[in-house]
Amino acid sequence: MSGHGVKLYINEFSKCETDARLDGKVALVTGATSGIGLETAKNLAKRGAKVIIASRNPAKLAKAKDDIIQYGGHTNVFTRQVDFESLTSIRGFAQETVAIEPRLDILMNNIGAVGIRDGLTEDGLHTMMQVNYFGGFLLTFLLFPLLKASAPSRVINVSSIAVILGQIDFDHWNDVGQYASFGFYSNAKLAQLLSTVEMNKRIEGSGVSIYTFDPGMTRTSIARYFESNFVKQFLKIFGRRTDAVVKLPVFLAADPSVADKSGKHFRDCKEFYSSWYVNDTALTKKLWEVSRGLVGIKKEEDWEMKLQI
Repeated sequence: MSGHGVKLYINEFSKCETDARLDGKVALVTGATSGIGLETAKNLAKRGAKVIIASRNPAKLAKAKDDIIQYGGHTNVFTRQVDFESLTSIRGFAQETVAIEPRLDILMNNIGAVGIRDGLTEDGLHTMMQVNYFGGFLLTFLLFPLLKASAPSRVINVSSIAVILGQIDFDHWNDVGQYASFGFYSNAKLAQLLSTVEMNKRIEGSGVSIYTFDPGMTRTSIARYFESNFVKQFLKIFGRRTDAVVKLPVFLAADPSVADKSGKHFRDCKEFYSSWYVNDTALTKKLWEVSRGLVGIKKEEDWEMKLQI
């Protein structure tokens, strides 16, 4: 990327710098062992938040914790293991979080990858769909009561420009071999975007705000599972720097100016067009209901049912 191009996008992200503090707040960031997740965790901890980072690799979690502490000097950083290829693991992680944490102010759903095996998980869902969509859907659903009890609180979902290529085909979205890896990723990110819009309607007045943001093409390890080095090298050369991109999720997590922007999609520090599907209320409602069924929301987990009583 040319020097002019680098300056241009860095200047864009300077528009969402914030001096907001997060003392006394608790933040949970998934997939925080590298890339945007790690940089976000560093920034949230430096602003005074207690930060919990979650991933499935204990060695990477330990290194990330050290990096976060060294970055800001704050030691209020904790690691927890979770495997997004297992809904049982996600349930256990959520239960542990609720049991240990008296509050949760910020949830950042950052886990995501392209090039994961073309197969089904133990839960009967396509691996790409579960890691990039269903896992975050379930985790957010399970942690919502804690987020509501801690209100005002925020959920930030890491989206992608890939949503413009996505489609929702309820009959085939978990079929092995139905799409190329990036096709599954695009579908998962569209589902995430639309479920965010639908959840925003369902939690209105709860004190919990929910956002999606597109970081753009960024120098992360999202393509780590690809056998070819082409995509990895492309991102390394042309991708945006994570230390610039991270200003947007931190802004959404901390700045008071977006408190009334729940349900919105952001890119380059401003509200941004996402997909015409967001206006299809029948689709977003069906997506929500089908997703609930596929992740197996249990009676004791169903805060929606309790709200209707």
